[in-house]
Amino acid sequence: MPDRLDDDEVDRRLPDDWERDGDEIVRTYPFDDYLDGVTFATRVAEVADEEYHHPEITIRYDEIEVRLTSHEAGGITDADLRLAGLFDAER
Repeated sequence: MPDRLDDDEVDRRLPDDWERDGDEIVRTYPFDDYLDGVTFATRVAEVADEEYHHPEITIRYDEIEVRLTSHEAGGITDADLRLAGLFDAER
């Protein structure tokens, strides 16, 4: 099981444009077109499945919200921060 990171480490390592929301990190990606957002959500889901670490993805008309946490660790881990970077690379 991965180790939960302490608050200071999460704050120090949190990628740009990501925010902390309790025991999760969250980012909202804006899109001009609904289908562009859906395509991005699909790419995020594929990366997550390859990494076997699955986010919560909310699809809205002009934005995609992604939330990451490690339930088994009770909070944010290295895996969450790593995936945040991989998702940003897909954008």
